[in-house]
Amino acid sequence: MEQTAQRFWQIFFELYEELPRQGPGSRACTAEALRLCGELPSPPAILDLGCGSGGQTFHLTELTTGSIVAVDSHGPFIKRLKVVLDRRGLSRRVQARTADMARPGLPPESFDLIWSEGALYSIGIENALQICYGLLRTGGRLAFTDAVWRVENPPSEIKDSFDLDYPAMGRAKDAEALIASAGFELLGRFTLPDEAWWADFYTPMERRIEDLRSSYADDAEVMAILDQLGREPELHRRYSHCYAYEFFAVRKST
Repeated sequence: MEQTAQRFWQIFFELYEELPRQGPGSRACTAEALRLCGELPSPPAILDLGCGSGGQTFHLTELTTGSIVAVDSHGPFIKRLKVVLDRRGLSRRVQARTADMARPGLPPESFDLIWSEGALYSIGIENALQICYGLLRTGGRLAFTDAVWRVENPPSEIKDSFDLDYPAMGRAKDAEALIASAGFELLGRFTLPDEAWWADFYTPMERRIEDLRSSYADDAEVMAILDQLGREPELHRRYSHCYAYEFFAVRKST
């Protein structure tokens, strides 16, 4: 069983490490969430928490004048991010580091903006909000995406799929309640459009899966893992009306 799990994660990361993004999003969504955040100090100190390989990190370098600390627990994501930062001449402006999101090892009240796309759920939204509250200066902003249900009783096939990774997933109103109880004021929210799931995420994912099928054509175990991973975009085609990614922009209350 342990060996099977190890093989799954090997293939999982072989897939995800090559994607432009590790979750839904786009430059337009980043720009809209920044607009909802309102005026920031110039230049703002920004933390990209759960940055992955940096898809949204680079959008933040284009859309803000801030210095950025980009944190992820998966070392190969950070290694890849550093390579691209060097290539683009951004290494002085963006500090990429490997760290646990739940214990990032950063000074309290040191950021004007915390950004997190599709990552906070992994340590529990309530816990993540408390961590972000402590890292933000008074009046600081937090912008994050979270998966939410759009229907009361989703079909069991899609519900069971999300329950494997995010059993605590609720409705947008549930996230708003957690935001308020954590000491944040909601500035605005919006639903990511469906194209934000495909352009830089599911479409390259499906291409990458086909490349891996060619590489591992004689390995039945890997082919089964790829079948499993390939179910995610297929389920989205069938059930995207049942759930969404919501972008929340909030302010630390004074």
